[in-house]
Amino acid sequence: MRAALRARLGWARLALRGAALGRVPGPPCWSCGAPLPSSDGPPHFCPGCQALQPPAPRPDLFRLMDCDRSFRIDPGQLQQRFRSLQRAVHPDRFGKRPPKEQYYSEQHSSLINKAYETLLNPLSRGLYLLELSGVEPAKETDCDADSAFLMEVMEINEKLAESKNKDNLEEVETSIKVKQEELTREVTAAFERDDLQEAKKLLGKMKYFANLEDKLKAKKIPS
Repeated sequence: MRAALRARLGWARLALRGAALGRVPGPPCWSCGAPLPSSDGPPHFCPGCQALQPPAPRPDLFRLMDCDRSFRIDPGQLQQRFRSLQRAVHPDRFGKRPPKEQYYSEQHSSLINKAYETLLNPLSRGLYLLELSGVEPAKETDCDADSAFLMEVMEINEKLAESKNKDNLEEVETSIKVKQEELTREVTAAFERDDLQEAKKLLGKMKYFANLEDKLKAKKIPS
């Protein structure tokens, strides 16, 4: 009883200090009640009892993966961070821990997978950056005015539908890859000059080619 009271008093003191500094403390440790700082970054362990704490409700995926909030990232560094975090919180490590902590490890592991996949893929990374900036993603109708672009997409779509052998599919695959790389460079430049509306438009175009990639993968799978 006294330990719980001391923990609550400690949390209250931390809250007062945090408020004075303009910071809001996080909830106390679910296991021992110790005061904890607020954290939406990497998985947090209680410094007292070492219990894994639950993930933040809406964590910043860039902060979680120790990346700058930028469209330009280092895939190798991202992969290293992913592996390091998964080693720390993978559910296999928590098989003998309390059920609540096992559940939190599963939540963290799922969140880390989501963060890695979101930031690794240029399209989802760009859309996430727009979301963080409060910009709605482009709708399909936003590209309707660009007749030259739509014609290019239709031509590749027709080639894909008519492809009957491996060589034809490889030609279409190369066309899609080249266009995606070109759009990725343009999106990078748009974000770096903080032109979010241009980035939004280009990401809308990337969606078309992402759909073509999905069709290509389905076509390559033997029926």
